[in-house]
Amino acid sequence: MIGAFKMNIVARIVLLVIAGVVTGWSLAAGAELHNTIILAAIVAAVAINLIWYMSRVNKKLAYFIEAVRNDDHGLVFPHHRGDRILSSLAGNLEKINEHIRQVKIENIRQEQYFGALIEHVNTGILSFDNRGFVVHANSSLKKLLGMSTFTHLRQLEKIDAKLASEVMNIRQNDEKLITFHRIEGPVNLLIKSGGFISDEKPLRLISMQDIRKELDEKELESWLKLIRVLTHEIMNSIAPVTSLSENLCSYFVKDGEAIPVEEVNERIVLNTIKGLKVINEQGRSLISFVESYRKLTRLPDPVKAKVRIRELAENTMMLYQQELKEKKIKMSLTVENGEMELNIDEKQIMQVLINLLKNAAEALSGRPGAEIAIWCGITKEGQAEIMVADNGPGIPRELIDEIFIPFFTTRESGSGIGLSLSRQIMRLHNGSLKVRSIPERETVFTMTFN
Repeated sequence: MIGAFKMNIVARIVLLVIAGVVTGWSLAAGAELHNTIILAAIVAAVAINLIWYMSRVNKKLAYFIEAVRNDDHGLVFPHHRGDRILSSLAGNLEKINEHIRQVKIENIRQEQYFGALIEHVNTGILSFDNRGFVVHANSSLKKLLGMSTFTHLRQLEKIDAKLASEVMNIRQNDEKLITFHRIEGPVNLLIKSGGFISDEKPLRLISMQDIRKELDEKELESWLKLIRVLTHEIMNSIAPVTSLSENLCSYFVKDGEAIPVEEVNERIVLNTIKGLKVINEQGRSLISFVESYRKLTRLPDPVKAKVRIRELAENTMMLYQQELKEKKIKMSLTVENGEMELNIDEKQIMQVLINLLKNAAEALSGRPGAEIAIWCGITKEGQAEIMVADNGPGIPRELIDEIFIPFFTTRESGSGIGLSLSRQIMRLHNGSLKVRSIPERETVFTMTFN
């Protein structure tokens, strides 16, 4: 169609040029007036025909564009039997119009689908612009906040000033845990932030989820595990004391009455002394256990100061360098940014590093090619990290979630509070302590500072 259209335009232009040249020659040669008028009329007719032909094409295109702009997809283009090009143009415009109509229908279906999906999810979804005007808030979010209508972020101030401030100032790709109070009780919100562009306008996307149930379940699970460990440790200490005290009592009591002093001999006295020593040792062990528990629950608030990460790692390594050398364990340090500083309690964080090095050294004891590697640097998210890795036996998959439970230990000489205490210290520093392990290959503990 495009080739034929071009040929029609070119033919008319060529005809117009020829008619114009002949008319000009006729005037220059002094031809008769009526001949010149006829030639001029032919030029005018060809020009009018060219303008008429172009206007018909332009009119169809303008009609089509205006219909698309007004979302009018029911228009019908008249076909011209005598003009194959205009009929072909009309047919193609109708096909394009039908395709646009189908695309719009599909877009509406998708919009309805995603709208229903957003309304169906239990997570609250909120989007707003730079001025705080709400673009969309699903029913879950309104129910979560106890609101019937939500048009601007300032409305959050009526619910909780802290919540309003956090939502207004949350950065893109940030994540926060916020607690606010309603009549029904406290609400623990996990808020995540994102962003997107709509109609060339930047919008902020917020998701809110009440994780109170999950927190309650985790808290209950933690308490059950702790009670189980406490019961196990206390019973291990009390059971032999009870049995031994009953045995000692049998030396001095018969048939419910005390034996005469004359029957107390040297063997009974020696056995009694030996038994009392055992009871004393078990009592001290139980006191030590309770002191460990008190230490875990009464950790002082960190006294923070600027500390260079390289100096922190080197000072910690220096404490263990000789011991690791004697155990034939190789130790390496990699610091990607030696000038990087952390705002931390140096003594507490050093205690965490010492615990991790101590655990790694014990795991590597007696293994050939033993090695501990410390890495310090910054992640892609801008968080400072310290990793302590060893190539020891690793941690079995079934125990990976248990090692941070207070008093849980796989070693006979272990107290079971080192890793629990370390994780608690990292939480007080608004950070985290995580572990990943591949048995017989590597174990990596990661300290992350937000």
